Amino acid sequence: MRPYITKLIAILLVVGAFFVAKKIISNKKKNKPQTTVNIPTAFVVKAENEIIHITIDETGSLSAKYKVDLFSEVQGVMHSTNKEFKAGISFKKGEVLVKIKSDDYYANLQAQKSVFQNLIASILPDIKLDYPNVYNKWDQYLKGVDINKSIPSLPEVSSDKEKLFLTGKNIYTTYYKTKNLEIIYQKYTLTAPFNGILTEALVTPGSLVRNGQKLGEYINPSEYELELAISKALINTIKIGKEVTIILPEDASQTWKGSVSRINGKVNTATQTVQVFVTVHGNNLKEGMYMQATIAGQEKLNAIEISRNLLIDENKMYAVNSDSLLQLITVNIIHKTKSTVIVQGVKDGENLLYKPIPGAYSGMKVTLKK
Repeated sequence: MRPYITKLIAILLVVGAFFVAKKIISNKKKNKPQTTVNIPTAFVVKAENEIIHITIDETGSLSAKYKVDLFSEVQGVMHSTNKEFKAGISFKKGEVLVKIKSDDYYANLQAQKSVFQNLIASILPDIKLDYPNVYNKWDQYLKGVDINKSIPSLPEVSSDKEKLFLTGKNIYTTYYKTKNLEIIYQKYTLTAPFNGILTEALVTPGSLVRNGQKLGEYINPSEYELELAISKALINTIKIGKEVTIILPEDASQTWKGSVSRINGKVNTATQTVQVFVTVHGNNLKEGMYMQATIAGQEKLNAIEISRNLLIDENKMYAVNSDSLLQLITVNIIHKTKSTVIVQGVKDGENLLYKPIPGAYSGMKVTLKK
């Protein structure tokens, strides 16, 4: 009996060991992870081309319409004048801006005038004998020559013989040499070309001024120009004389009215914009002020307005095709504002991406949400 019990126990142990081993092996098997694909949601809106009224808002800085850079064409020591030569000082037309010491040059000029006067006097006897009919003309001219005044223009000649006679006596050479000295002498004194104000002063009385040296900057503070960069797509809507509203960005209550005065005939190759200059008058305007200009444009047909952050590479944006895949479409940008762009080239009914998708790429599978 005992041997049967022993065999039974052995069989039970073997069977139990088999099931335990099977259990252990099954526990060691790892479940394969299931692959999950996250399909992003695309918020879209159907494109509807419509009539859009475009208002051009651009910014730029003011610059004086009449501005003169003051340079010296002669050399010498700067003299003091009735008004200080400093930035902020106003001058009236004709008032002396800069005066340079010219005593030596003035003496040479007077000597040259005297030489010319003596030369005219020396030819009068010959003229009286050979050309008696023009003697009174030259006699009156000599009486009108004053070395303390500008040399008067030469009388008109009556014949070729008279002209040849004057040429042989060096009348013309001496006259133009004297006039040239007069012109240079005038350059020792710079006068205001118009009513204005000094905005820059680079020299002071007593300093040595050299030929070609910049002395300062002078502007007319009553009239300014605002330079704007307008898209070439809109430049045809802007004409000379078109009214422009100008606003101070930090204080919208301060406004001025201007008008388009100039339009450049060249397109900037880098920005595809055209320079437009707006003339503006008014109080409280200063050189270099940063201003905002508003120009009423025109109505654009078959255009839509989208957010600027939807643009890809400046002229593309994403749309969703019938297979729920992202695709890049090329658009024609008509106008840009601070937050939106007006574009053409989009078909009606096309599903346009309304919100950017991080990591988006052409061909990405998306779930549409309108």
